[in-house]
This record gives sequence, C-alpha cells and structure tokens, in this order.
Amino acid sequence: MCPQADGPVEIVTKRPRRAKSGRVTAVGVAGELLITASALVLLFLGWQLWWNDMIMANSQSDAASEISQDWIDQDTATPEPVPTVDPAEPSTTPVPVDFGAPIVAAVPANAKAFAVLYVPRFGAEYHRSIAEGTGHDVLNSNRLGIGHYAGTQMPGEVGNFAVAAHRSAFGGAMHLINELQLGDAIYVQTADGYYTYRYRDTEYVAPSQVQVLASVPNKPEGTAVDRIITLTSCNPLLSTAERIIAYGVLESWQPLSAGAPAELAPIIAAQG
Repeated sequence: MCPQADGPVEIVTKRPRRAKSGRVTAVGVAGELLITASALVLLFLGWQLWWNDMIMANSQSDAASEISQDWIDQDTATPEPVPTVDPAEPSTTPVPVDFGAPIVAAVPANAKAFAVLYVPRFGAEYHRSIAEGTGHDVLNSNRLGIGHYAGTQMPGEVGNFAVAAHRSAFGGAMHLINELQLGDAIYVQTADGYYTYRYRDTEYVAPSQVQVLASVPNKPEGTAVDRIITLTSCNPLLSTAERIIAYGVLESWQPLSAGAPAELAPIIAAQG
C-alpha cells in the first residue's frame, strides 16, 4: 500500500517540450559565410605578401643574373689597362681610372630589360632587372620588377634616371629602400658597363608630386648638370598613401671590359 498524503494531491501537468527546429536561419548562414570569406582573404593575403612574394623575388633575381652574365659573356672588348699607382710616385695610393664620359644607351622598347640594379645595402644576393616602362607588365612581372619612368634620363646621362618598384608584393624590389644610408653604393649594370651612384638623401611625397621625376628633381624649370638616380616606391608598407623617394648621384662609370667595381665584383662572381 502507498502512504496516504497529508493533504489533497496536487496534479502537475508537464508542458510538452518543443521539438528542435531543423531549419538554419539566414543570419546564421550569412555569419558562417562571412567567417569563411574572411579566412580565405587572410590566406590569400598571406600567400600574396609572403609566399608568392618570395617566389617572385627569386625568379626576378635569377632573370637578372642571366641577363648580367649574358652581357659579360658577350663582351669582346679588349680589357682596359687599370693603373694601380701613379708612375711618377710609385709609393702613392691607387689612382682612379678615368674612362671618359659615361656611355648613354638609346631608350629601349617598352618592357624590355636594359639594366640590372645592385644595392649592397639590400644584401649581397640582391639584384633586379630594370625594364622600360612602369606598367603592370614590368612591375608585376616575375622576370623584371623595376621599371624606368618613360621620359626620364638613361643610366649615366645628365639629368634624372628615375625608376620605380613595389615595396611589398610582386617581388618587393624596393622593400628595403628606407634602409639606405649616406654614401651607400647603388650600382647599375648595362651592356655597356657599370655606373656607380652614391646615395644622398630620402624624401616622402604625395603620389601626385611628380616633380621628383624632373631632370632636376622638384625643379622642373631647372637645367640639369648632375647625373642623378631616383628610386621610388610606395610608403608605408602595404599602403599607397605616399611615395618614398631615394636619390643618388653618379660617382663613376667603367666599361664591362674593365671588370666590375671592387665592391660589386664578388657579387657578380657569385651570381655567375
């Protein structure tokens, strides 16, 4: 027998549980899609800014090595005698050789490589081809990477030899432009020889300030007397908000037959 309750028994009625809906709301779907899309964007940026950048940088360096070595191999000129001391005073320091005015080549066709840039400050393995033009066919190329501004001067010419390259992505040929220090060498090799520029200074300008490309930078009406190189890229990293501009002045030039400048010689030898 069951025990008798002290009072009336309360009957409790349980509410039936609601069945779980199998439907997925539109908000939930949209949220999942946004999360997936964000992850894909981050993966793409990582690939574009790191992995693909590294692959393109290596490809551009290999192409620059090939064209540099081809010029050296094809050079049939008789090696220039290089005096090491003043004959009148044998005990003096080495005498620099004067090879005369630099050879100035004709402007090439668009997207054609005509020079190789070496900047020891960027590392001993750094070298990139310079081609005519600054379009995507040059700056985004896996064999070029640095473009020569049409209308500016050629290497060794009086005026402004101005070039451009990406700071990041597509090989990032000017990634370390902000690390240049006063007096750093900037070498340009062509089929004619080696042009040695020395870094002087840097400035930051708005993208619209194209006066930096003038024969006398920032003085379009001026008359050029110096032989200048101007390196340009975007600034800061991963942004196109402004431009970073680095200037150098020609110090010397020598033909291929004379060999590479002393600092550049081991770099050239290693790439071959």
